[in-house]
Amino acid sequence: MKSTLILAIIVSISFSGAYAQHLKSANGHKNNPYYSNTDTKHLNVSNAEWKKILPPTLYVTAREQATERPFTGKYWNASAKGTYYCAVCGNKLFRSDAKFASDCGWPSFFEPVGKNSVIYRNDNSAEMHRTEVICARCGSHLGHIFDDGPPPSHKRYCMNSVSLDFQPDGR
Repeated sequence: MKSTLILAIIVSISFSGAYAQHLKSANGHKNNPYYSNTDTKHLNVSNAEWKKILPPTLYVTAREQATERPFTGKYWNASAKGTYYCAVCGNKLFRSDAKFASDCGWPSFFEPVGKNSVIYRNDNSAEMHRTEVICARCGSHLGHIFDDGPPPSHKRYCMNSVSLDFQPDGR
């Protein structure tokens, strides 16, 4: 009886590890040793290293502050329940219950999951004054924040879909 229980626990742990590795590979993170949905340690990785391991579109957006064209990203009008993570490092960023329909063409949220999940930086590029939102773990560009969102925060975190990974609830 005791050995059966131990065997069941070992199989369960092995399966969950294999399943996590499958998800990592399925989401395109197979070659990214820094990607983790649980590690919160700050990363100090050079852009040269990121360029070797990230898909080109993600690299240009996340590391060179590019922006997707509006209404083209996979999450701009998504409504499934779950959690959004940084596509570069796996840091937990937003919950779907903070997502709202916006006419801007990018996924929009009124708040991040926690005050330490994102950081802010002044952005005076493109002849505009904006506030850039970056991942607190890896420093990757996610998008910008504006003061025209819904209650309770009245903020609109306007994010690039390519910079986000989504995991539905129940996984």
